Amino acid sequence: MKKSALVTGGCGFVGSWLCEHLLDQGWEVWALDDLSTGSMRNVEHLESRDRFHVVVDTVLDRAVVNALVHRVDVVFHLAAAVGVRLIVENPVQTLVTNVKGTENVLDYCNRFSKRVLVASTSEVYGDSPAGVPLDEDARRTYGPITQRRWAYAGSKAIDEFLAVAYHDEFALDCVIVRLFNCAGPRQTGRYGMVVPRFVHAALAGAPIEVYGDGMQSRCFCHVNDTVRALYQLMTSGTYGIFNVGTQERVTILELAERVKRQCESESELVHVPYVEVYGLGIEDMLSRIPDTSKIEAELGWRAKWTLDELIGDVILYELAAAGDDRAVR
Repeated sequence: MKKSALVTGGCGFVGSWLCEHLLDQGWEVWALDDLSTGSMRNVEHLESRDRFHVVVDTVLDRAVVNALVHRVDVVFHLAAAVGVRLIVENPVQTLVTNVKGTENVLDYCNRFSKRVLVASTSEVYGDSPAGVPLDEDARRTYGPITQRRWAYAGSKAIDEFLAVAYHDEFALDCVIVRLFNCAGPRQTGRYGMVVPRFVHAALAGAPIEVYGDGMQSRCFCHVNDTVRALYQLMTSGTYGIFNVGTQERVTILELAERVKRQCESESELVHVPYVEVYGLGIEDMLSRIPDTSKIEAELGWRAKWTLDELIGDVILYELAAAGDDRAVR
C-alpha cells in the first residue's frame, strides 16, 4: 500500500482521528475541510508534523478536489453535512454537500484511478425494526419527505448508489462503510450528538435533556475502533459495503443514567419533546443495531472498547479541555 492519503472532512471529529492514525503509520496526509462542522482545534496538535497538510476549502470545489486527488494515492471521503440540528436547519446544505460533494470525489478518483473509501451511515437503514441487528443487505423503510431527517438518509443512500455505479460501470476501486453512532473525544454536542452533550451537562451539574421518552436504542462505537476499521478496509483492498459499530446496545435513557453515574453528577434527567428541540420535521428511529459479521469474517475486525470505557474517555477529555484537575488519570 502506498503512503499518501487525502482525508475529506479531515478536521472533523472522525477525520482528525483518522489523520492522526495515518500519520502514526508513516503516511503523508492531506486534510480537506471547509470547517463548517470541523475545527482547526481538532488538528492543532498535528500541524507541527511535516507530513500533515490542511487545505481549508470544500469538496464542492472541483478544481481543489481535482488537484488533491491527483497528488495522493488513496482517498478517505468523510466530508458530509452531519448532525440532526444541521440537517433540520440547513436541508439544502445537507443535500448539496452530501450528493454533489461525493459525486466530485468519485469523479476524480475515477479519472485518476485512485482507491476511495466512502463513509456512509446507519441512517440509510431508515426506520428499522426494534431489536433486530441490521446486515448490509437489509431492506430500508423511510418516512415521509416532510420529515427532514430522511433527507440526510436519502442523500447518503445516493452516495452509496453513486459509488456502486462507478465501481460497476468504470471499475472504480472503492469500499463503502456504514458507521453506527461513532463517539469519543473531540466530538461536539453542538449538532445534537448525544454522548458529549450528556457528559457536558453532567459535569456542569446542568439538567441532562433526554429527547422523547428515551427508549430509543443505539450502539455507540469508540472512534478508535472506527478509525481502525477504516484503515483496515482501505489497506485490505476489499470491495463492498461494510457495517462498522458495536453490538453493545443501550437506550438513550440508560445512557443518560450511566453518564450521570460515571460523572458522579447530581444532574436531573429531563425529558424534552422533539418538537421543542427541532420544531416540526424531525422524527427518531427506535432501534439501530449493526450486524458486523461481514467485516469480522473478512478482516477480523471487531469493536474493542466498551460503552463505559467510551464514556470515561469522553469525560476525561471534557475535564482536560476545561482545565479540571480530575482529568489526571
